Amino acid sequence: MEVLPEVAVTMKGITKQFPGVLALDSVTLHVRRGEVHALCGENGAGKSTLMKILSGVYQPDAGHLEINDQKVTFQGTRDAEIAGVAIIHQELELVEELSVAANIFLGREPRTMFGLLDNKIAKKNSQSLLALLEASISPEEKTGSLRVGDQQLVEIAKALSLNASIIVMDEPTSALTDLEVERLERTIHALRQQGCTILYISHKMDEVFRLADQITILRDGRLVCTVDKTRTSPAEVAGWMVGRNIDKHRFRRQKTIGKCLLQVNNLSLTSKDSSQRGRLHDVSFRVHAGEVLGIAGLMGAGRTEVLETIFGAAHGRWQGEVFLSGKNVKFNHPSEACNAGLVMVPEDRKRLGVFENFNINENISLCSLSRTIRYGFLNRQAEEELVAEAIDQIGIKTSSQAARIKQLSGGNQQKCIISRWLLTKPKVLLLDDPTRGIDVGAKADLYTLIDSLCQAGMAVVLTSSELPELLSLADRFIVMNEGRVTGEFSHDEATEQKLMAAATLG
Repeated sequence: MEVLPEVAVTMKGITKQFPGVLALDSVTLHVRRGEVHALCGENGAGKSTLMKILSGVYQPDAGHLEINDQKVTFQGTRDAEIAGVAIIHQELELVEELSVAANIFLGREPRTMFGLLDNKIAKKNSQSLLALLEASISPEEKTGSLRVGDQQLVEIAKALSLNASIIVMDEPTSALTDLEVERLERTIHALRQQGCTILYISHKMDEVFRLADQITILRDGRLVCTVDKTRTSPAEVAGWMVGRNIDKHRFRRQKTIGKCLLQVNNLSLTSKDSSQRGRLHDVSFRVHAGEVLGIAGLMGAGRTEVLETIFGAAHGRWQGEVFLSGKNVKFNHPSEACNAGLVMVPEDRKRLGVFENFNINENISLCSLSRTIRYGFLNRQAEEELVAEAIDQIGIKTSSQAARIKQLSGGNQQKCIISRWLLTKPKVLLLDDPTRGIDVGAKADLYTLIDSLCQAGMAVVLTSSELPELLSLADRFIVMNEGRVTGEFSHDEATEQKLMAAATLG
């Protein structure tokens, strides 16, 4: 019987450079067989790049890989899959027009003895994989019709279908509910018992310390250290990640609350197909200048639908009243809301936020072209100056304003989206789970920004899947369950237990 080596993955002296950016600088990593090895670091630290090299997406400029003590060279993802390596990407890589089963087995479709597609087997095997994740998703459902969390589960099932011995999970829980996270963690424990090796990228310290055996920290493309979980703490890991102590930062200063800027009365939303899914029922709230209103609730409670409806991006028919600075408004398109001083940063930045084929300048200045037009033509110098000021204000890390936005880390892409809307000088800012997939350092930057915007008199409506985040930022809270407001709390009244009880009708 073959005895497998203790170390499943070795990456020695890995260096990778992109135009103007040294993404990885001689990084060495050893991962033991059958363990969960966490990778931590700020956005742009090099975590995803390192894992894309392991999975064959990129090839290193220097250094080499070893799988089970054997030196390997991957020219593409197929080579990595043959060697037993699978990756679950943070940014979903699904074809929305295809069914769930077709996505899971895309490029590896089961076939009959006559070479025809065997949809029956694909459906059956997909159902088994989804059952392993305890996901109630039909293999025949169109992938594009699923919410982000369910799409994330399809991406995970796709990786599991490869029967890989080494699985890379890049922020796998960023769009999942607490219940779905628990299911995924049970799956991870089952995979470990089968001898799988898991490399786990996450910014959530509670997850890291629940799941990981070893933790590797990267900063600015360099290895900081690898440490056993039992020999460190979340605060120490966060300090290594950002190179500074962020625990002492205060993100919620004393504020002067001004006049009501946004008032919503009895907002109801009916889906176009008249189904119960995605509906709102008599939602009412007020937000004042200088105030952060937090909207809590489980996934599917209606948080996103509230913001989309106000912003003129609702999928369905809505009733009720919306007042912006005392004026009754009803926006039929986001451009109308933007022109009136109300903007929204969406939850799904890849599908709804960034324009991947545009550069940073174009992405940020897109909604403020009137400030860069000279005599009917776009003035590139004016655009560059406008964007440079925005980049400096929010701290976007980039080698060049002309770089494609898809070359940036997820956190810096999110900062670009926020900068785009801030250039329009809004009165009210709607933030839908804005820190999803963002590291602790970028979160600290965003928290400080939210506080400064409120100090300047802006009103902010914030949703978040992380209750501690809401509690640290919001001045007041409403809680939702199945499209209804089930609780309202001041900052002094609110606790995690009270918010969760209202969210679950507990």
